[in-house]
Parts: sequence; structure tokens; C-alpha cells
Amino acid sequence: MPGEAAGGPVVAVIDDDPDLRATVAALLAESGFQPLPLPDGAAFLALGPAPEVDLALIDLRLAGGESGLALAVAIRQRLGLPIIMLTGRGNDTDRIIGLETGADDYMSKPFNPRELIARVRAVLRRAGRPSPALPDRSANQILPFGAMRLDLTRRELIGADGAEIALTNAEYRLLEHFLRHPDRIIARTDLMRELGNDLSQYMDRTIDVLILRLRRKIEPVPSKPVHLQTRRGMGYVFVTRSGAPT
Repeated sequence: MPGEAAGGPVVAVIDDDPDLRATVAALLAESGFQPLPLPDGAAFLALGPAPEVDLALIDLRLAGGESGLALAVAIRQRLGLPIIMLTGRGNDTDRIIGLETGADDYMSKPFNPRELIARVRAVLRRAGRPSPALPDRSANQILPFGAMRLDLTRRELIGADGAEIALTNAEYRLLEHFLRHPDRIIARTDLMRELGNDLSQYMDRTIDVLILRLRRKIEPVPSKPVHLQTRRGMGYVFVTRSGAPT
């Protein structure tokens, strides 16, 4: 499998911005990956019919009118590689198109470096591909509640049985925000500001929809939540220990 012999997954960074390529390549290298910075699709295709690549980071809008979308579709069909699309900040159309390609994830520019690495790890893990060893876990990288815990390094929700409970990116960010602010009433508008662009794919009552989805994953009885509780007319509060359901 690509990346195993050399000791780290190979991540192609296909972007026409040389500064961004260099920044992302340095970040990947520091995190145990082998970056492969490329300016366009032609450079990727020049690698041959079976390139030693584990994942592709692709800018949706490349220079010279080249479509990152078309490149992603071609790579997906020919190689079956996991793909993360890089899209413009605040461009809802870009994000929707990026997901419609069958991409495994998307990141809006500018992005948080730690989050990018966590997303790359998560996508590789779901695809069954190699990933560099993680640093030792410490208490401040784990946020526990009840019998569950949120692993910030792996971006995983771990259930009482030790198995991962799959979360969408918006669900993960919502849960992390609650766990960083336990026992505090948080208004819906504050949650929307916190999640920002991740809400672009939803219509009205976005937070309510995400709350319902999250409750189905973390509450024994979603209709009687003990952790993610409603404070009517005020917002939501997250109780890390068992409390009276509302």
C-alpha cells in the first residue's frame, strides 16, 4: 500500500498557490506525512497510472481555468483515492460542489492547521489507509462526559463500549464546543457563529436539526436527554454528568 514502505502516507497537495502548497507541505511533514506538492492536474497525471499516493488535497478552483472538480472526479474514478477538497472561504456553491464530487471531506480557506491534519487522519482512517503514529494522549486531549469521551487528537467520539461513534464535521464541532463550555447556557445564535461555514448546507432551524442528530448519538433516550438539554427561550446547556432531563 502506498506510504507504508517509506514510513508515512503520501499526501498530494494540488493547488496553484505556491505559498499555500509550501505551508501545507511543511505542516504535513511535521505531522509524519510525506507531502507531494503539485501545481495542477497535469503534474499529478504525470506521476503515472498508479502513483504512490494515499490521499489528495485538491483546490476546487485551479489556475488557467482548470477545474479541480473535474480532476477530483478523474482521480476518484481511476484510482479510488480519498479526496479532501479545498474551497474558497464563504463560497457555499464551492462547498456543495466539492461534496457532490464524492469527496470525503472539504476544507474552507483559510483553515486551522490542526484541524486540517485531524481531517486528513480521519479520512485516511475511514479509507483503511496508513496514518502516522499519534502522540501520546494526555488528559487535555480527551473531553469525557458520562460513559463517553471526545478524543480531540483523533477527532473521534468514543462510546461506552470503546467503539467510535461516527460524527459529521458539524456534529463534531458542535459537541466539542459544548464540552469546552459545560454547564453553561449557550444561545442558538452563539452556536451558529461558532460553527460558521459548516452550516451552509442546512436551511432554517439548523441548530435544532444538529441537536436532534447529536442527541441520537449520545443520549440513551434522545427524547429525554441527560447531557444535551434545552433551556426554553434561552438555548442549550451541556451537562457532563448525569442530570435531570429536560
